[in-house]
This record gives sequence, C-alpha cells and structure tokens, in this order.
Amino acid sequence: MQHKSYSLKNFRDVAQINSLPEELITEIKIAGSVFPFKANNYITEQLINWNNIPDDPIFTATFPTRKMLQGKDYAKIKALFESGAPADAIKEAVDEIRLRLNPHPAGQLEYNTPFFEGQNLAGVQHKYPQTVLLFPEQGQSCHAYCTFCFRWPQFAQMPDYKISSPVNGLFKKYLEAHPSITDVLITGGDPMIMKTKIVERYIEPLLDPELSHIKNIRIGTRALSSWPYRFTTDDDADDLLRLFSRITKSGKHLAFMANVTHPVELQTEAVKKAICRVQEAGAVIRTQAPLLNNINASPEIWAKNWEMQVSLNMVPYYMFIARDTGAWHHFSVPLVKAWQIFKQAYQSVSGICRTVRGPSMSCLPGKVMITGVDQAENEKFFVLQMLQARNPDWVLKPFYASWDEKATWYDELKPAFGQDKFFFSDELDEMLKSSAK
Repeated sequence: MQHKSYSLKNFRDVAQINSLPEELITEIKIAGSVFPFKANNYITEQLINWNNIPDDPIFTATFPTRKMLQGKDYAKIKALFESGAPADAIKEAVDEIRLRLNPHPAGQLEYNTPFFEGQNLAGVQHKYPQTVLLFPEQGQSCHAYCTFCFRWPQFAQMPDYKISSPVNGLFKKYLEAHPSITDVLITGGDPMIMKTKIVERYIEPLLDPELSHIKNIRIGTRALSSWPYRFTTDDDADDLLRLFSRITKSGKHLAFMANVTHPVELQTEAVKKAICRVQEAGAVIRTQAPLLNNINASPEIWAKNWEMQVSLNMVPYYMFIARDTGAWHHFSVPLVKAWQIFKQAYQSVSGICRTVRGPSMSCLPGKVMITGVDQAENEKFFVLQMLQARNPDWVLKPFYASWDEKATWYDELKPAFGQDKFFFSDELDEMLKSSAK
C-alpha cells in the first residue's frame, strides 16, 4: 500500500470527509488547531467505519472534534477563525489553551530527567531503577496522532515541552555508570517512524559487551495499529526485521510494546502479517492501551481485545487509566467504572489472557493499580498498590483511599480511615525536593 499522510492542510482529501456535515468538518479544523492531527490512508480506508460517524471508535481516536475542547475554548478559537485573525493571534490563543492542559503530567520534565556529568541528559527519562526511557530525536513523530495521546506536546510545536535525544555517547556512558539498569525503552512519538538506518544508531550501542547488564530492549510503538506496512512492504522493512533478529541473537530480549486500543485494529490482513513478521524476528509483542471514554470503555471490548491478542500470540500487558492531560475531560473514566470494566472483562476471559495488569495510573509516585474495592466499619474504600515506584520498597504494598464515585485520577483520592496522608507521601516529598535541586 502506498502511504498517504493527512494533516489539517489536506484532510479534505480523505474521500469520505466531504460527505460529512460541514459543521463536523469545521470542528475537525478548529479542534485540530489545538490538538495535533495526523492520519494516513490505512486508517481512513481500512479501519474507520464511515457509516458510523461520529461514533466510530477509530474515527474518535484519530480526528479531533469539538468535545475535546471546553466550550469557551472552542468558541474562542472558532471566533478567531471566523474573523480572519492573523496566524500569530490564533497561535497565541492556542498555546494559552495548551498550557492549561497539563502538557507534561507526573513530573516528567521536573523529576525524571537524569543529571549526569554536569548536565541534564536530554531526551532521557529515568523514573524507576531498572528501566530508562530514550526518546530519539528523529522518532518524535508518529504514523498517525491519537486524539487521546498523553505525549501530545511532542507534536504540538512547543519546543520547550518536547523531549528528544540525539545520538551521542553520553547516554551509553550513563548506562555504563548504572549497572542496575536492565531495561531500555525506546519510545516517542514512535521510534518505528524512523528509517532502519537511524534505528540502528540507537540500538547498536546497546549491544556492546560493556552493556551486558542491559537484558531487555523495549520498543514502544503504535505502528502495528496505524501503519503495519512498516514491517512488511516499506522499502526498508526487511532491514528492520533483520535488526530485530540481531538483537535477539545477541542474547537480549526484544520486547515490542504495542499499543492496541481496539479490536478493530487487529482485524486486517495487513496487521496479521506484520505481527507474524515481528514475531518471526524473535520479538515478544506485549500489548497495552488506555481505557478511554467514547472509544473502548466497555468490558466486552476489552475482553475481545485480549482474546484476539492471545490468538495472535501477543501478550496482554497493561490497561492504563487515561492520563490527566490533553482532552482528559472527554476521554477519562471514573476510577470506580474503570475497576468495574477491568474486573468484568478479566472475569470473562480464560487464564491465558490474564497476564494483563490494571487498571493502572502512571502518576507521580509510580504506577498505581486499583486492586479492588472493599468495605470495613461502614466505610467503603479503594484498595491500591504500586506496580512500579520511585522507591522499590513501595511496590506491592497495599494502601487505601476513600471511596469517591467521581474521582478519575490518583491526586483526587484521599486516604481512607481518617489518615491525612498515604504511607509514601513524606518520602515522596523529600525525593521531589531533592530532584528539584
């Protein structure tokens, strides 16, 4: 399939767009000026059901619309467009809205960037002891932009909020100096947007004998869902698969971390072929996705998604709670409902699908998972634990939050049983103060 990309400048070239109501087309233009928009012909021709617009889940996951903006913000941008305001005035208004959308949640910029050899290690995040994230500068784009993406500032022409790393020896030196690191996650954006020869520049140093403590190389990607031809018919697809084989033959585990938001994304022949090729190269495909209102917020969808993944020899890994950024008000699900959806989906699948963990929030202290709801002494509460944490001693230690039917994120929860703080709160505060220095 020959690739064709769509942006705000040419989205009307999608054949079906011009048959939509003009009001909806205007919404895409206005919302797309705030939230990054990019699509391609694989998504528009093979995944979206144009007879189910605007409710089709893949359309909702791809095309920004009015409900992603608060009413007053939508009205403001619309008025600027209708008045013929200059581009600078529109950009100023757009940037003001973006800065109110929590562009980097969970302290990514403030607390996760390592300081090494007298400088901040640009494009690197090290939150948990064993795992470090690398953001290649050439990989900070995607084959398509998801409307719910928590890394939307990477694509929003906001230079101060973009995380990216050039190829240099400093990152390798950092890894050599930290033998406790076992996993490198190459992420973005989407590293699979890069040509293979660029991917190699970031992978090759990880295979050197000096980094024998690096056991696992992870690649975070949505390419299977948005452009599976990257692994089959793109001009350097065979080179990419050979690189994958070299990784696994070197003794490293290659974990292909695939975002699969909806079972529709697993139904085409193109994606099935791509999955087989990645697996034949020795990679293990683990799947993860956020729970999203208006896209996949039902136990039936999640159960079907996990079952299809297992049938394709993929490993269900995470159900995430949508992060508190971007159009969060449109996509978020109350934690109570998230737990109910996860529980019902989990109960309805066989044990082989139950490798999945969740619902999990990647928040300031760590990955906080809701493990249940309970009641004692007439008080109803959430049972929580961390799957990863800034301090490994916090991992799997149960803690409790008061029942709140409206809460959609960790920082909206209050400690249960009359406590004034969670067990880790004081230590976390000290950590953050130290990091800020």
